[in-house]
Amino acid sequence: MSAAAIPRSRYVRCAGREIHVTEWGEPDAPVVVAWHGLARTGRDMDPLARYLADRWRVVCPDMLGRGLSQWSPAPSEEYCLRFYARIAADLFDALDIAQAHWIGTSMGGAIGTVAAAGLVEPALAGRIRSLLLNDNAPELATPALERIKTYAGRPPAFDTVSELEAFFREVYRPYGWLGDAQWRHLTETSTRRLPDGRVTPHYDPEMVRQFTDHADDYRLWDHYDRLRIPVLCLRGAASDLVLPETIQAMRGRGPGTAGLLKVVEVPGCGHAPALNVPDQYALVDAFLARVEQGAARPANANG
Repeated sequence: MSAAAIPRSRYVRCAGREIHVTEWGEPDAPVVVAWHGLARTGRDMDPLARYLADRWRVVCPDMLGRGLSQWSPAPSEEYCLRFYARIAADLFDALDIAQAHWIGTSMGGAIGTVAAAGLVEPALAGRIRSLLLNDNAPELATPALERIKTYAGRPPAFDTVSELEAFFREVYRPYGWLGDAQWRHLTETSTRRLPDGRVTPHYDPEMVRQFTDHADDYRLWDHYDRLRIPVLCLRGAASDLVLPETIQAMRGRGPGTAGLLKVVEVPGCGHAPALNVPDQYALVDAFLARVEQGAARPANANG
């Protein structure tokens, strides 16, 4: 295995909180920031990061309250996209990232949209070169949000890691294909042990207050409309979160009207594609290559 494909773990202060980051690739390579979903950790991005590491410096944070990052002491104020964008701005500065491509799954895509728009964090304006939204959009289906809020706010606990893995296999079935080793990796990188000895998903249950205390946090049209960078939206073909009518609206607004939006439906997946198989790597590769080549208008811009 090349040195580039060996992850590096580090901790940085962002917005006054300790954030854990896994980095891949050479430190002087062009940067891809890969940000995970709501109840997940940055280690979900390991397969994609390992694939990209021979050409890119890939930065995979654990968001506040997830994985090895600090939990918020002020959950009502800090578990929201505004504060997450502030964390992102400080992360760019702490890691000396001048510019980066942004790949975001679900919540990670929403953070990228807010960060790239520059409305709440002007310091990030112009520093995000492209945005890949992995089953995320400026408006999300309410029934699906309610489903996510229900399970995320009450994480189960199990006596054994094997039982937790079985739970993950069921709740994340819409991710698409994962091999046995990948399911085990997903489990072992997102497990914490409770004081009573049981195991549970590795996140702060209070992070669900984003939905109760910031009810419209995922209505992002004002941010999306400001984007003038290439955007690739990967929609899980069976997604119940990103609806076809939302995709149609995206085509008529913001980067859609500027010819900068491409939409691809990913077969065999719902919410959200795991970005862990060759066909999905190829979509990411093609998008990054197109941006690097400086194309003014992506081919098939309205997908």
